[in-house]
Amino acid sequence: MSGIPSPRTRAASLLPLLAAGLMAPGIAPAKAPPTGLAACAAIEADLERLACYDRASGRKAAPKAGTAGAVAAAPASDRAVAQGIPPSSAPAAVQDAAPATQAASAPVSLLDAAWGLNPDSSRYLISLYRPNYFLLGRYSDRPNEAPFDVLFNAFDKTDGEMDSTEAEFQLSFKARLWTTDDRRFGVWAAYTQRSQWQVYNSDLSAPFRETNYEPEVFVTYNPGLSFGGFDWRLLNVGYNHQSNGRADPISRSWDRLIAEFGIERGDFALMVRPWVVIDEGGDDNPDITDYMGWGDVTATYKWEGHSFTLMGRGNPDTGKGAVQLTWMSPPVLGPLRAYVEAFSGYGDSLIDYNWHQNTIGVGISLNDYLDRPGRWW
Repeated sequence: MSGIPSPRTRAASLLPLLAAGLMAPGIAPAKAPPTGLAACAAIEADLERLACYDRASGRKAAPKAGTAGAVAAAPASDRAVAQGIPPSSAPAAVQDAAPATQAASAPVSLLDAAWGLNPDSSRYLISLYRPNYFLLGRYSDRPNEAPFDVLFNAFDKTDGEMDSTEAEFQLSFKARLWTTDDRRFGVWAAYTQRSQWQVYNSDLSAPFRETNYEPEVFVTYNPGLSFGGFDWRLLNVGYNHQSNGRADPISRSWDRLIAEFGIERGDFALMVRPWVVIDEGGDDNPDITDYMGWGDVTATYKWEGHSFTLMGRGNPDTGKGAVQLTWMSPPVLGPLRAYVEAFSGYGDSLIDYNWHQNTIGVGISLNDYLDRPGRWW
């Protein structure tokens, strides 16, 4: 019969049902393993799951901490720290480029450094003050023998003469005795000694021609004001005594109240010192202000380790005064520098206060006018 399936056909159609029936309830055919993010989510271990997510997203896994790879992958500034290099001293190739808006480091103030005006400076200081130097040779075109004629005559040395070339040296230091916590106010004491030595004059037994002793005490203040591109960072007010420690007829001395104004701009500083004479030394040198004037001005400029100074002083009423120019090289032997000093005018020393001469000297120096406190201590 054409409408009734044959037994073979019925058996073939029952095979799928029989296979399904043979499978126990709850037992499903094996599923394909999950892929992609779904596979990562199935991982219980945190580190392995994170690594799976990195692989799935195409991101390279971060190296383990403490490995060379971790240092190499870190930012440049972090690499410097990891290698034990402080960021401020790391080579430029290691440091990250500074943002364009980052402010440049403030330059070091010459006056702040020389006078310990920074708040973090030592409260009590003993430091170099004016230049400490030794001139091996100092030539004068007009040696002053007049004050010594009386001595030459007393010792029957009528043919005594001063050499045109002598040695000269200066020792100078200052000490801060008291200061406020912010270092803006301070009390200082200072001492300077300058000697001119006829070391090459064997006829006169190589005497010290002149020595000037100059103790000082003064109060220092840092105004911290700016004007016209300059910073006013120093004001000193104090008492100054200067003498040559000699008896008559070659005794010289005077006492002054001195104010000192210090302004600066970059590597340039200007020191202005007006004074009031409170004792002209009596009969020793009653007209000293006619030649030494009522103040002096000293300009200092530093360039690539070199130091240049120009000092001028005088009395406008008499037209008498002096100028001095100095140069110091960068250190050539330890802290020692080559030093050249040229002078023209009156008052090269107290014994010469009313004597005009031109001098030039060559030697070595330990410091200039604005070396920082304690630099060589």
